[in-house]
This record gives sequence, C-alpha cells and structure tokens, in this order.
Amino acid sequence: MNNSPLVSVGTYLGLRLVQAGMKDFFTVPGDFTLVLLDQLLKVPDLRMINCCNELNAGYAADGYARETGFSMAVVTYTVGGLSMLNAVAGAFAENLSLLAVSGGPNTNDSPEHYKTHHTLGEYNIYHQEECYAPAVKAVCAIRHLEDAARMIDDAIKVCLIEKKPVYLEIACNLAGQLIPAPTDSFLENFSFKAKSDERALNAAVAAAASRINAAVKPILIAGVDIRTADASESFLQLAKKMESAVVTTPDAKGIVPEDLSTFIGTYWPDVSSPPSCSAIVESSDCQIMTGVQLTDYTTTGRADLYKKDSSIKIGKNSISMPEGYFANVQMSDFLAALATKVAKNDDSMQEFLRLKVDSPIIPAAAPTDKLSLKELRRQIQAILTGDTTLLIETGDSWFNGQLMHLPKGAQYHVQMQYGSIGWSVGATFGAAIGSKPGRRVISLIGDGSFQLTAQELSSMIRYKVTPIIFLMNNGGYTIEVEIHDGPYNNIQNWDYAGLINIFNAGKGNGLGIRANTAGELSSAIKQALAHEGGPVLIECTLARDDCSTQLLEWGSRVAKANARI
Repeated sequence: MNNSPLVSVGTYLGLRLVQAGMKDFFTVPGDFTLVLLDQLLKVPDLRMINCCNELNAGYAADGYARETGFSMAVVTYTVGGLSMLNAVAGAFAENLSLLAVSGGPNTNDSPEHYKTHHTLGEYNIYHQEECYAPAVKAVCAIRHLEDAARMIDDAIKVCLIEKKPVYLEIACNLAGQLIPAPTDSFLENFSFKAKSDERALNAAVAAAASRINAAVKPILIAGVDIRTADASESFLQLAKKMESAVVTTPDAKGIVPEDLSTFIGTYWPDVSSPPSCSAIVESSDCQIMTGVQLTDYTTTGRADLYKKDSSIKIGKNSISMPEGYFANVQMSDFLAALATKVAKNDDSMQEFLRLKVDSPIIPAAAPTDKLSLKELRRQIQAILTGDTTLLIETGDSWFNGQLMHLPKGAQYHVQMQYGSIGWSVGATFGAAIGSKPGRRVISLIGDGSFQLTAQELSSMIRYKVTPIIFLMNNGGYTIEVEIHDGPYNNIQNWDYAGLINIFNAGKGNGLGIRANTAGELSSAIKQALAHEGGPVLIECTLARDDCSTQLLEWGSRVAKANARI
C-alpha cells in the first residue's frame, strides 16, 4: 500500500521540475491551463513568469534553456499551443531541453462527440499533438489519471537526456486531481549520459590517433554539437594536448574559450573571421571535425572546402573516418581517450602565425560623427566582460557578433540553424531571467526582427531584468536585402527608444535612448551600464546600406544556392 501524501497532478509536475533544477517557467494563461497554473503556483521555489503571447513565451523558454539547461512554457490548447509551435521547432533545431506544456480538453469531451472551443471545429479534438509530433522528441498526453506520474517523469527525462523539446499535454479536468506525491528518487543515480561501446571506442581511438599522428598539419574544428554532447572539457583536453590550431564554426562561437592560445577564429568559408582561418582549415591534411553541423548557412551557401572524404567526423555518438564508421561511441569519451594517444603537432598553428595579419586598430570616431556600424562594434566590444552573455539576432547581427572577441567567461547565444527573426527579443528576456546574479545580457537586434516580438519589452520591465539591447535601425530586413531585395524588405519606422516609455506606463523602470552620433552612443552606453531595475534599449540609427562586408558576400552565395535548379 502506498502511504505517500497526495498532491495534485499539476503540483506533482512542479515538484519534479524543482528536483530537476528548474526555478522559473513561462506562461500565457488560458482556460485549459488555469487549474494547472493554480497547482504549479503551490510549489515552493518555482516562479511563474508571464509573457505577452505564446510565441514569445516559447522564445523566452528557448533563451532560458540556453542559460540554465532546462526550461518550460505552459500554454492553452491550440490557440496557444500552435502559436508557440514555431518557437518549439526552433528549440528542436537548436537542441534545447524545452518542456512544451499545454492544457488539454476535458477527457469527457471526445466521447460525448460534441464540438469543443479552441479546436478546429471537428469532432476529432486531439489534433495538436499531431502538429507537435515532428518538432519534439516525444509526445506525452495525460488523459487518464493513472498515467500522470509516469508520463510526467518520462517527459522530463527524455527532455534532459535528448536535449530536445518534449510535448506534455494535461487534460484540464485532471490537473487538480490527486495522485501520490513524488519521491526523492526521481533523478538519484540516474545517468543522463549514454555509455560508449568499449570495443568500438577503442577501435575508433586507435584509428583516429594513427591518422592524426601521421598528419602534417592537423586542425581541430569545433562545432555546435560539442555543447549538445557536453563535451567541451574533453575537447579542450584534446586541444591542449595537440597544440594544433583550433577554429569554431559560426554557430559554435563561444564553445571554445577565445583566450585559448591555439584558438585562431571562426571558419565560415568566404566570410571567416579572421580571413586567414580559411586557408589554415582548407590546407589541412587532417580536419578533425568535432560536432560540426554542415548547413547551407554555416557553409555560406554550400561553399565550404571541408575535406569530407579524408576528415575525422566526430558526432554526438558516432565517429566516421576513412578507416571506418564506429557506432555507439560518445563524443566526450572519444575525445578524452584520444587525448591520451596523440602527439603534439603545432604546424597548423605556426602556419597561422606566419599568415596572420594583425587586425587594424579601429580609431574612435569623433563625437559628432554620424554613427556607423564600425563605431557601434568598437564601442560594444569595449564593454564586454567575462560576465556578459552576448545574444545575437538573425541578420547582419550574426556577422557583427562574429567580429566580437569574447573575454574569458563570456557566453554567446545565436539561433543559426533555425534562423527565426524575432527570436532574440523573447530569448533576451528568458536569458535575463535565467542568468546568474552579476551576469548581464547584451543583445544585438535589427529593427525588422524587433518589430515581430517587441511586446516582450514590457515583460522585461515588469520583471525588472536588466539587459542592454542595441537596436540597429537601418529601415528594413537587411539580411534579406542582401539575399534578394524587393519592396517587401522595407518596413515602417518606429520610435523604438520611445516604446520604452509606453511600456513603462509611468510605473516601470525601463530606459530608452536614441543614438545618432558616436558621442551620443558613448553617453548612452554609460547610462545603460549604470542603470538598474529595468532594461535599456539603445536605438542606433544607421544608414540603410551600412552593413558588414561579410553579409554582402554571404548573402550573394546563399542567394545563388537558393536559386540553383
């Protein structure tokens, strides 16, 4: 007989989330979730964060997951869930542990064969899980009380193990029903790391070490899946042992500390930073591709010159090279073991040093000079510290972000695989909520992207988070202009700095500043760094054609790739 105290299904979910380390969750209330929210609010140490709409709640959960490793957004059925789906799809593409929770219809609705609100007006009311299925790792729909504890536990475990979103639906009439309270054994002695097949691991390490030790100029290429595989430490262990040159792919910026003595920059084919990275990568006779995701964006419209037939490709749980394919080999295990078998070879690093051209020192603009993108980058670079999280929106911000040097300890967030414009506003909010005390989020956002999700500025004001948003106002969708221009890339100008006062409504403590000149930007940044109790938005007015040269090159190549027949 089970003598555990009883709690509601909603409270059970909240207690499990706290056991898993979650402190905050995001929501937009709706009638199918109200009882569930009541029950979640009973859980100590779990804070409810309200958002302006469901899409933004999903984006906020995305940003929170990047900072903390695990997030949740709770919305109502269909009208909320389908609105949030785009954000959940982005989290799937970006390998984030996001629990997407939806209230569901009353369990009596379907058997009664009666049409239900917030559905498609058909008698089959369970359509939302079908929409979510391709964008999540698992679907868990609680429509029977006896399934509740098991499904909640499974949903959280899959979410954390797979680092992918999971869809959890809780029927509205079950959220307040009582079940035995959770035990403390939920995550005790539970391993989220799969074990490598020892025989395959040893064979893969032997083959890779032989290839690396025979190479003239091996190079290490760090990709975004290093983060997904929790393999950052073992990658650094290998890099320090080999002393070969190390580059990251653009979506992996920040994974490798940029003060590492052998870090040389970002390989992004024709728009690499610095440009000499390309020559070092492409001339290497042993490219060690670790967690690299090859996409049309990261390869500049498929313009990469990776030597795929002769490289060592290290995936999250498999290794591929000319010597063979090795399954069930975990990246972190492989890298750590490989570090004990390889010799020092710094030839690629020495070649980089011979080719290296010191970046020109960008002189400060005169205070009265019209603000330029180059001066904006210079001033932002000067305020980055080890306690900065730099969050970069899709667009020209990508390329400006790549040109920034990250001090030791700084974090970097970008959504390059999914590339959903507007992501950054909600993600900035979520990252700021999830940030540790003393860490400040600094975001680079274009005006076109900002217009999609601007409402979440009001949530930043409501919860008194303190990000600094540099809003680049150049009158349109610049990234799309460089891929394929047309009148659809023009937008209505807003008084972006003035929006802060609208959202403050006389009570909030947000700060909006417009900077038209270099001197005005310098003054705005000083005010922003001293400001407390709310976000700061600095509207930076730029000429429409003032964009990075990297965007021009990248845009032309992506356009060519898009147009191929």
